[in-house]
Amino acid sequence: MFDRIRQRLSYRLTRDTVLVAMALGLVLNLLQITLDYFTARDSMESEVRALISISQSPASQIAYNIDVRLAEELLDGLLQHPATIDARIIDSDGQTMAAASQSSPVSRYRWISDLLFGASLVFNKELQVPQLADLPLGQLVVTVDTYHYGIQFLTRAANTLVIGLLKSLALSGVLLAIFYFVLTRPMMNVINALSQVRASSPEKVRLPIPENHKGDEIGTMVGIINEHLANMEISVARLRSAESAMKNYSSQLEREVEDRTREISEKNEALQRGNRALVRAKEDAVRRARSRANFLASMSHEIRTPLNGVLGMLGLALESERDTSQRNRLEIALNAGESLLGLLNDILDISKVEAGKLSLESIPFSMRSLIEECATLHAQQARRKGINLVNETTPDLPEHFLGDPTRTRQILNNLLSNAIKFTDDGTVKVRTSWSGGSLRLEIIDTGIGMSRDGLHRIFSPFSQADTDTTRLYGGTGLGLTLCRQLVERMHGQILVDSKEGSGTHFTVTLPLPVYQGDQAGITTELLQRIARIGVAMALPQSNPHRLTIESQLRAWGVPVRSASRHPDGILLIDAANSTSENLAFANDWRGEGVILADQSGTATSHHPRHCILALPLRRDDLFRCLCSAAGMDARPPAGQADAATGDTASPTRALDILLVEDNQVNQLVASSLLKKLGHRVDHAENGLRALEALQNKAFDLVLMDCQMPVMDGYEATQAIRKNPEWQSLPVIAVTANVMQGDREDCLASGMNDYITKPYNRDQLRAVISRWSQTPPEPPTGF
Repeated sequence: MFDRIRQRLSYRLTRDTVLVAMALGLVLNLLQITLDYFTARDSMESEVRALISISQSPASQIAYNIDVRLAEELLDGLLQHPATIDARIIDSDGQTMAAASQSSPVSRYRWISDLLFGASLVFNKELQVPQLADLPLGQLVVTVDTYHYGIQFLTRAANTLVIGLLKSLALSGVLLAIFYFVLTRPMMNVINALSQVRASSPEKVRLPIPENHKGDEIGTMVGIINEHLANMEISVARLRSAESAMKNYSSQLEREVEDRTREISEKNEALQRGNRALVRAKEDAVRRARSRANFLASMSHEIRTPLNGVLGMLGLALESERDTSQRNRLEIALNAGESLLGLLNDILDISKVEAGKLSLESIPFSMRSLIEECATLHAQQARRKGINLVNETTPDLPEHFLGDPTRTRQILNNLLSNAIKFTDDGTVKVRTSWSGGSLRLEIIDTGIGMSRDGLHRIFSPFSQADTDTTRLYGGTGLGLTLCRQLVERMHGQILVDSKEGSGTHFTVTLPLPVYQGDQAGITTELLQRIARIGVAMALPQSNPHRLTIESQLRAWGVPVRSASRHPDGILLIDAANSTSENLAFANDWRGEGVILADQSGTATSHHPRHCILALPLRRDDLFRCLCSAAGMDARPPAGQADAATGDTASPTRALDILLVEDNQVNQLVASSLLKKLGHRVDHAENGLRALEALQNKAFDLVLMDCQMPVMDGYEATQAIRKNPEWQSLPVIAVTANVMQGDREDCLASGMNDYITKPYNRDQLRAVISRWSQTPPEPPTGF
């Protein structure tokens, strides 16, 4: 029963209202009690002070006359006040003349009174007579017990709280009755009417509006419910109509779903068949690509073998030919053969990338030296076409990087060769910078440019921008394809921006880490001495190399000034514009030495104070010319240059070398080169003959071809290593195979080193020198 009452809205409204009223009444009662508290304290002090003021005059006369009897009567009169517990008169000497006291009352509520008002209060009043105002007579001291005033205050506070609680309870009862008759009972009538509605036909019911509630919220609520019931009746009619229509549509939809499901299943089966066919086609294409790459690699070996003989024989013929016309013919044939070898190498490199057999090194190398080397290599080609090749390497480029210098050089050479080939007038720039962990190479030319369609074809094998380009300039279209593949293998990016007739801008970004190795051999002390001298610049503003040279000088801290305004220091003048007047100006220079900037490659000077600076700029050449012009020696200490370049001394004695080669032309080429290097050579046609030759004679070194009949170089080397007497014999692999894994196969079979065909004098000298100076360690892995 009580739970039902608690759930009624009237009960909750009454409860909430009473709680709010009680809380508000409690706050107001507390406020009233607080005000009464402060009033009681003030009233207590006022009353006691008034009592003392009344007693001050008699007490003064008593103290003046020193009447102890009257003093005791006065003090006994003060104790008649219910709050006074002690009264005494003290003379001017601090002695008690008379005193009266009584004990404090005991009560269980006293601690509350003491907490609010304190246990007792002491009041002092000076005693004096009007005739002798300056004469001290003593003090009247009265001690008051505050419990008399505290119990009165506590009684009033309790009455206030009890009356407020009774008011709240009475208000609760009244509100409960009002809410029940005004709100709860009409609502219950509406609820009872709703409870009689049947669930099967709720739309046919209308609720009656309670009496006396037609205009208030309850009447409005009942009216809205009746409106919703009317709308529900309309909605139910529509729903029943739609239900019958849905039944008809459901059967039709089931038939359509079955038909569509059957069609989708058939298409899915066809799609799966197509996917399987695509997978088979992809696998077949991959197999064909790998077969093609392996075929190209195999054919390259077969082509390179006779081609190596042709180039070797042409080289030998050139060394012995004295007739000028015959030498020209031989040089033309040699250049043609080298071009053919370069084309074959490009095809081989592309096939290696497609076959996944291209290996990349990660060794320290100087990017600045590599760029300067490539720019110098192509400078003559640019000069023949009358264009300027400018090296704009930033002065703060790190000295060494970790990467593959051979493949980086290959990328740069291809881009430079293309830029010079397709530029007939203007400038080709090589711009290099490093930031954010990436090396940025830019090749910018003022050549013929490319159309928008041509930009989409240039990186495809055997493709160029258009057919007119192929007719006018030639080429195979392999260079840029190889560049793109090499850059992607290095996890870099190559971009091209070009407009037809406005030149081309290639940008290569390579993520090469910086190698913290030895810095360039440029002495800081010499630079400081050069900085004190300064450079007088006489290069014209139109000179394309001026900005590069000036940037490098300023990076070194060398001041650059105009030669006409400051005729002192080191003179830097353009050798190409060296008219007789300019030469006279250089010869009569009153400062330090003169540097002739030569971009034509033909400048000469026999003047002792002149130094020729070949362009495009090489930083070390600029430093050497500055030191020479300043009268300082820029050469490194003895032995340092050799250590830096890696050059080693040639062997001091002739060696007995066994050449294992099955091709007679290659035998002749290699034998001739080795004999010209001062060595003695014996031949063996295959590995089996090589083992027989080693048993009959002691050799200092073996040059071993890898691909031979009867017994190849791998088997022969393994047999050599099994003999304890030949463990320390150097075996150098010589092969036309340059695919990934060939070097590892050679070293795994027991060979000490690896060189590729065609036979090259410098390559042979280097490898023989490397393995003849100190006894080699026997290879591991046997």
